[in-house]
Amino acid sequence: MATSNDLLIKHRSVIEFLAAEGCSAANIHARMKTVYGEMCISDCAVRKWVRIFKGEDPRETILRDRKRSGSPFPHRSQLIERKLMHD
Repeated sequence: MATSNDLLIKHRSVIEFLAAEGCSAANIHARMKTVYGEMCISDCAVRKWVRIFKGEDPRETILRDRKRSGSPFPHRSQLIERKLMHD
């Protein structure tokens, strides 16, 4: 079964391909909505990725999210457990 991250990468691949063919963001979203239904990303997200893909060299495009600064937040129960252990 595909993870949500796998599905996002598939969506971005479709957007990259159709944008390279010259399809508009609205057309890409409509086509993706037909295929993916409720699992389709938003129109706003499609427009964002079309802008990104049209502005980059396709050979250098990275489909995965780039690392962000900072470390991930631990789960709330982990925070509570740590506080209890230190008291």
